[in-house]
Amino acid sequence: MNDYYLKKSTLRKVTLRLIPFVCLLYLLNILDRANVGFARIKMQDDLGLTEATFNIGFGMFYVGYLLFEVPSNLLMRQIGARRWIARIMISWGIVSSLTMLAQDAYSFYGLRILLGIAEAGFFPAIILYLSFWFPYQERAKMTAFFMLAIGLANVVGNPISGFIMQYLDSSLGLHGWQWLFLLEGTPSIIIGFVALYYLTDYPKDALWLSDEQRTWLINKMQQEESQRLQQFNADRLSAILQWRVWWLIAIYFSVAVGTNAGAAYFPKIIQGQFAELTTFQIGLLTSIPHLCAVVGMSIFGISSDYFNERHKHLTTAGLMAALGWSLTAWNPSPMIAFLGLCIAQTGMMSMLPVFWTLPTAFLTGAAAAGGIAMINSVANIGGIFGATILGSYGLWAMVFIHLLGVIFIIAVKDRSSIFNQQPTTTKL
Repeated sequence: MNDYYLKKSTLRKVTLRLIPFVCLLYLLNILDRANVGFARIKMQDDLGLTEATFNIGFGMFYVGYLLFEVPSNLLMRQIGARRWIARIMISWGIVSSLTMLAQDAYSFYGLRILLGIAEAGFFPAIILYLSFWFPYQERAKMTAFFMLAIGLANVVGNPISGFIMQYLDSSLGLHGWQWLFLLEGTPSIIIGFVALYYLTDYPKDALWLSDEQRTWLINKMQQEESQRLQQFNADRLSAILQWRVWWLIAIYFSVAVGTNAGAAYFPKIIQGQFAELTTFQIGLLTSIPHLCAVVGMSIFGISSDYFNERHKHLTTAGLMAALGWSLTAWNPSPMIAFLGLCIAQTGMMSMLPVFWTLPTAFLTGAAAAGGIAMINSVANIGGIFGATILGSYGLWAMVFIHLLGVIFIIAVKDRSSIFNQQPTTTKL
């Protein structure tokens, strides 16, 4: 088999084996993390919480998440992706289900912090895991396919959440939001045990590849790692102090603010625009911006890899996010405001697959594990304050934050060493 067909057959088999499954894992992750945004429609009043108090609880997730993100990803390198990802899923499924027991602000805060601790390391672990299996020039579209789970979780999850809250409310003496946490947390526990047996840690362990395919993939990934190490010398954990890492944190902070504010407020914004709708109908309508994002992420990821270009794609997506929030803030009519939500969500989510190719363009080894986790955790301080910023300062604050993120993207002087990075020049 010549190199071209060997590459194609190997990557096709790896893609079919891993991407649908990790997409399912992430779908459950997003569902369990974001369903509190839908639950707030009834949960806030049932627990007697003010809007500000609920927003603080929403952000409390990131307290535990920030503290344990880097240690979690470093532990994954020692323990192995298969066992560590399974552990994360099982523990977050349990805590998510237990959120049904929240009685007041303090129990709500505590459960949100525990959920953050349980989930810490999952997303950077998957990003790092994909970097073990896919060459750099395949990574944006693979990250996009994996991250389609965010949109799909909301496309599928919002109508289901609305259905559960409307039709199971008061069943067996439980509120609809209690059923929501219980029924959407349980699948994560089950699939966590499946992951323990299904995932493979490294290409060298992939007995489901032929010997020829396995050898090609091992050599390919080792070649890229050697080239990154030679060019950037960023394999030690101390590399996370490089300015590039903190510049990426600044960009991702703007995305984290917007996406988490959207998760907390989209159902409420839509309810305010279309007050006559039932909870189930709000769920259906809330799924549409996320469906648009699924399409946008796919287009941006595939296009970015095809043209081997990151900078313009990232800038364009950031501007789309700012434009969308602007339309919603302007709000000349409910339909224009809703269109703005669709554009904003598409822009914010389309930034992600392009953005997450950048850390692994120059980090390797322990620095990749620590750096990816550091970017995700520190930038997600924006997640702590996203809902509060939107609730306190309004929609125009989202526009300002995304424009600031675009300025950070445009202002970088070292584009050639991160953007358009080509770790390998070997012809295949």
